[in-house]
Amino acid sequence: MSENLNQDQITPSEEPIETKEEVKKDFKGLLVSTKKFLQELLDIRPNTDQAATKEAIIADIPFKGHTSWILICSIFIASVGLNANSTAVVIGAMLISPLMGPILGLGMSLAINDIDTLRRSLKNFTVMVVLSVLTAFLFFYLFPLKDESSELLARTAPDIRDVLIAFFGGLALVIARAKKGTIASVIFGVAIATALMPPLCTVGFGLAIGNYDFAWGALYLFTINTIFIALATFLVIKLLRFPMVRYANSKRRRLIGRIASLLAVLVMIPASITFWDALQESVFRKQVQEFIDERVAPYQFSESGRFMEDFTDIEYGDGKLPVIELVFMGNETVPDNVIASWESQMDEFSKLKDCELRIIQGGNEELDQLKYVNELYESQKNVLLGKDDKIKLLENELNRYKRYAGKQIPFSSISAEAKANYENLESIEYDHAVRTDFKKTDTLSIFEIKWNKDIQAEKKKIDNKKLLDWLKIRLNDSTVQLRETAGF
Repeated sequence: MSENLNQDQITPSEEPIETKEEVKKDFKGLLVSTKKFLQELLDIRPNTDQAATKEAIIADIPFKGHTSWILICSIFIASVGLNANSTAVVIGAMLISPLMGPILGLGMSLAINDIDTLRRSLKNFTVMVVLSVLTAFLFFYLFPLKDESSELLARTAPDIRDVLIAFFGGLALVIARAKKGTIASVIFGVAIATALMPPLCTVGFGLAIGNYDFAWGALYLFTINTIFIALATFLVIKLLRFPMVRYANSKRRRLIGRIASLLAVLVMIPASITFWDALQESVFRKQVQEFIDERVAPYQFSESGRFMEDFTDIEYGDGKLPVIELVFMGNETVPDNVIASWESQMDEFSKLKDCELRIIQGGNEELDQLKYVNELYESQKNVLLGKDDKIKLLENELNRYKRYAGKQIPFSSISAEAKANYENLESIEYDHAVRTDFKKTDTLSIFEIKWNKDIQAEKKKIDNKKLLDWLKIRLNDSTVQLRETAGF
C-alpha cells in the first residue's frame, strides 16, 4: 500500500533536472555554432581566386594607349566639374577614371615580395600623376574662368574622414577584386568615395593660378589617399595568404624581401603620423565647436550686439599655436571681463589650453563696422561660392551698414553752426529712426532741439522752419525731421 502511495505522489509533469555537464555541453555547442556562423559570414578566403586576382591587378597597372586617353578624358571632365562647382560632373569623371590600378599594384607587390611588379607599379604611378596634373594644369591655365569653387577648396587639406574613407575604400576595393566574379558596383563606389581624381585636378589648378599652397595641400591629400589604399591592399593580401614570389637566387630573395619590408614600413610610418595628426585636429575642432556652443553662443547682448558664428575662423597646425577667431557685430561690444572668462574656460577643454582666442568686434562707429563687413565680404566671397545662405547673410549685413553709414553726419560742426546761427538754441540731439507705411521702409534723421524758454512763440515757429530747411540743405537729406523737447 505504501509503495502505491509513493508512486501516486510522483506527477507525470515533472522532468529530470539537467546536470552541470549537460549545461556545459549545450553552451559549448552554442559557441561552436556561433563560431561557424561568423566564419561563414566574414571569412573571404574560401571564395577567393588568388591567381585571377593577381592577374587582374597586374593587368590594370600599365598606363598606355587606351588607358592613357581614358585618364586624360576623365581628368578633363573632372576639371570642368570642379570649375563649374558641379558634384554630379565630378562623380561622372571618377566613374571612368583608371587611377586605382598602380595603387593596388603597389600594395600587392609589397605584400607578396614581387619586386618586378613593384617597379612597374611605381613607374606607372608616376606616369599617372604627371599626366593627370599636366592635363588639369593646361585646362585651368587656358580656360578663362578660374574661380576658386567650393568643390576645389574642399580638396586642399585632409582630415580624419579622408583617412578613414581611403582606408576602408581600399579594403572594399581589394576584397571585391579578390572575389570570384568581380563586383563592378563596388569598384565604382570606391572610385567615387576615395576621390583620387579631384585632388590631382586641384594640384593642376593651384599650379595654373600660381597658388602653391593649394597645389601642395591637394597633393598631400592625394598622397594620403594613395598610402591608405595601398596599405589596405597590403593587409588584405597578407590576410588572404597570397603566395610569396620565389627567386632562384636566395640572396636576391632575401634582399628583395628586406627592400619590400622596408618600403612597407616607410609607407606605414607617414600613414600612422598622418592618421594621428588628422585625429588630433578633428578632436580639436570638435572641442572648439563645443566651447562655442556652450560658452560663447549663449551670451546675451543687452542692446544691438550680435555673434556672427558663421564667420568663426579656426587655425590649426603649421607649427604655430592654434587660433580661434570670433566675430561680433553691432554697436555693443563684449566686455573685457566676459572675454577673460571665456579665455579661462578654454582651459576646461584639453585641446584648447594653449589656444589663442581672438575677438573681432565692431567699434562704436558704424563706419568702422561698414569697413570691416566690406573687407569680410570681399575676402570671403570666393570661399563662400555655392553657399548661398552665407552670401545672402553677408550682403544683408553689408547693405544694413551702408544705410547707416549714409546717415552719418559731422555732428560737432553741425551743432556749432546751428548754435552760431540761432542764439536761442539751448541743445540739439541727433538720432536715427526707422518708419514704415507697410509698403516701404525709410530711415529718418531726427533732430531734437530745445529752445530758450524766453523765446517768443512766433519767432520759435519761424526759426524752426529755417533750421529745418537749413539742415536738409546742409546734409543733402530730405528725410530730416525736427522735434522739440517735450514740455517746450
